[in-house]
Amino acid sequence: MTDTANPTDFAKINLETSAIAWRELQRFFAAGLAIAVAADLDLVDVAWQFSQDNKAQVEQWLNSGRIGHVSDEQAGRWYADDSLVWAVVVKPWVLVQAR
Repeated sequence: MTDTANPTDFAKINLETSAIAWRELQRFFAAGLAIAVAADLDLVDVAWQFSQDNKAQVEQWLNSGRIGHVSDEQAGRWYADDSLVWAVVVKPWVLVQAR
């Protein structure tokens, strides 16, 4: 958790995070709303930064390739493997992370 995060809001995001079959998220992927989060990042912290509109941090992660739109290759692999992913919604985005 970041120093400026409200613990209650952070906990709420944590509770909204769950494992879900990638196949259930196809409509979000097709709409370009699925964002892949690198395994070394805390999904809840990333969701928090999105929810706070922390453009500087999000841009840093984007530029370093640690977050970004789910690629066709990754989506295809998750679909073929019937993978479960960790996911959380930060409207309009669905942040996903390989389990």
